[in-house]
Amino acid sequence: MSDTGLRQKAARLRRAYAPHEHRPLGGYLVAMGAYAGVTGALAGLVKATGRPVPERPAPSDVVLLSIATHKLSRLLSKDAVTSPLRAPFTRYDRPIGSGEVMEQVRDSGSPTRHAIGELLSCPFCLAVWVATGLTGGLVLAPRLTRLVATALTAVAASDFLQMAYATAQQAAEGGHHDDD
Repeated sequence: MSDTGLRQKAARLRRAYAPHEHRPLGGYLVAMGAYAGVTGALAGLVKATGRPVPERPAPSDVVLLSIATHKLSRLLSKDAVTSPLRAPFTRYDRPIGSGEVMEQVRDSGSPTRHAIGELLSCPFCLAVWVATGLTGGLVLAPRLTRLVATALTAVAASDFLQMAYATAQQAAEGGHHDDD
């Protein structure tokens, strides 16, 4: 099939898939290819180094990496301080509290840029990449990965405690009546 015929077929597929909305299917394919490449590189590195892959991860590691994945995904996708990493692909919209910002994906006509913007501004989407990296780290450098994951887990727990404290403080201030 010619390059022109392939492009026409891809355009028809995009129109059939989302006739009333722009969906960057080509960009998603690039992102999926990049993820497959990263995953393949991690697997190759594990094989080349001869590191043993656990038959069954320890439940404590699963919990540790789950909480660390949550925190790192939010940190990378929503934290105001990490916005320079997202800026080439997103546009600031508004603050959403607790040091986080809402951003909109830049649609510059590049399906790849759009897909990267969606990935970088979505903690749920980014979590797959973060979990893959942390899991690979657990095999390749378990002590360092557990240390980093412990720090991220501590920050996540601190976030919840800060929010609980702020909520309790607001309730105490709202419930206080001065009868003098």
